[in-house]
Amino acid sequence: METFYPEFSPRFAGFMAQLRGRKIAVVGHARPDGDCIGSQVALARMLRARGHEVVCLNPDPVPRRLEFLVGGLTFLRPAGFAADDHVAVFVDCADHDRAGQALKARFPAPFGAIDHHLSHDGFARHNFVDPASAATAEILAGMLFDNGLPVDAATAQALYVGILTDTGQFRFNSTSRRTFLLAAELLARGASPAEAGYELYERETAGKLQLLQRFLASLRRECGGRVCIGLLPDGVFADTGTLPEDTEGMVDYARAIDGVDIGALIEERPEGIKGSLRAKDPAYRLDLVAGQFGGGGHACAAGFNVKGGKLDSFYPRLVAALEKQIRTVDAGRR
Repeated sequence: METFYPEFSPRFAGFMAQLRGRKIAVVGHARPDGDCIGSQVALARMLRARGHEVVCLNPDPVPRRLEFLVGGLTFLRPAGFAADDHVAVFVDCADHDRAGQALKARFPAPFGAIDHHLSHDGFARHNFVDPASAATAEILAGMLFDNGLPVDAATAQALYVGILTDTGQFRFNSTSRRTFLLAAELLARGASPAEAGYELYERETAGKLQLLQRFLASLRRECGGRVCIGLLPDGVFADTGTLPEDTEGMVDYARAIDGVDIGALIEERPEGIKGSLRAKDPAYRLDLVAGQFGGGGHACAAGFNVKGGKLDSFYPRLVAALEKQIRTVDAGRR
């Protein structure tokens, strides 16, 4: 078997040695997605198989469609975690704030971080960060295989889901030969594409479809049609009987329109604005656009939260930022 991460895997072996005998908190981010939960489950299962006491922590609950991965593991929110003798390993968090203020305060100096975001700021003592990887689960899978660490069928399924979701079902620009080689190895270890596909994409609620209808009806074209923005106003989740997790993947409809270079989803909430940005070409560096609003992420996929923001006043600011970014990219191509 080839070595997947020759620059990380020897360090990861040393990292594991330093964790020996410790209780570990595997920390994920707010509104966890498939890569976050998949990476948490896989890391926690591997650590537990090696004799560690492990708990998974997130500021928000595990989404309904990802609950099938969690069996037998303890997932808690900050208020339910009282222990003070755990070391923290953060996964899929571009920065310390991504896990929420309560977990940031609880673990001011994380022992480790595994991540693939371009905007990662190296906030942990040991950082395993590769923006060229399609998913945090890809990095983790590679390091586990390279070091001969335990990967049973449930662990393989969690890693496969992380890779599947963050590559857009192996469609996004970050998908590489290594991605497919690791996915094949995960299938050999017991991952089930059929189960993953059913749980992730064939269990939509009626409310989710109503929410999608509202989103599609709101789409607006900006910047000469090269940007498409969908809006979800405050109160829409109550109206449709849905949760914020039900917006997962919705922004891709805006990006998918022919002629659109950048898609966006903007949610208005009582506490402020949440935005998701998606581009077809990494040249648009959406991580830089999101950074203007306190966010970050990848070149083609980024997000942000603006506290206290209102939709009417925020919308033109976003359009102006995207228009400027498009002009900058266009100028560089002349």
